[in-house]
Amino acid sequence: MTLSTLRAILGAVLLTLFLQQPALAGSGRQVVVELYTSQGCNSCPPADRLLGKLAERNDLITLTFNVDYWDYLGWKDTLASPANTERQRHYAAAMRSRTVYTPQMVIGGRQHAVGSDAAAVAAAIAAEQLRSTGAPKLWLRHVDGRVVISLGAAAKAGINATVWLVRFDRRRDVPIERGENAGSNLVYHNVVRDMRALGHWRGQALQMDLSRAELAEGGRDGCAIIVQKGPVGPILAAARIDF
Repeated sequence: MTLSTLRAILGAVLLTLFLQQPALAGSGRQVVVELYTSQGCNSCPPADRLLGKLAERNDLITLTFNVDYWDYLGWKDTLASPANTERQRHYAAAMRSRTVYTPQMVIGGRQHAVGSDAAAVAAAIAAEQLRSTGAPKLWLRHVDGRVVISLGAAAKAGINATVWLVRFDRRRDVPIERGENAGSNLVYHNVVRDMRALGHWRGQALQMDLSRAELAEGGRDGCAIIVQKGPVGPILAAARIDF
């Protein structure tokens, strides 16, 4: 066995352990991983599968954003929306990227990597976890059929962040009939169906609430709260809403 082969095997073992690791005890830190993908992109299925593995971890909030700019290749993405494409383009501008691409993963609103590059994604997640110090405290409580969202005060003034409600479908199976992935049945996890701003957080303690009926409207079976600088930028805090 050559040294390069041994290194490859060791790297695969370490990556497997990373993908399976549980949340750090007492950390309360959930890193947001956004995948920008398309049903018409033949290099996207490996990234879709990787996100499915990451979705099993309880220290991550994984979200799939289907984009529509590959629809001209012969298959119109059934889960895509112009809003998802716009969000990715905003990220490109914020990160000074010249183009958008698929599959792309954005980690913590700060870093991006090719969505099928498991090692690069793992490194970005690990780096983001080290930024947990100083993050604002975010609590979610269920009270009388409503979800109460509480955000603690910031240590420093001058914060301007958006509080997002993200509603998603936990799993969607899509048979592809035409285009580059024709004949495939693609599986998507935590597919974002709508995302709206609940308000702005400017560093003071904040509380808001939502009804459970509103969260599950339209058959949505997953939700998350994301506190993010600007429309897109560093994600300061995030939490899943469990129905």
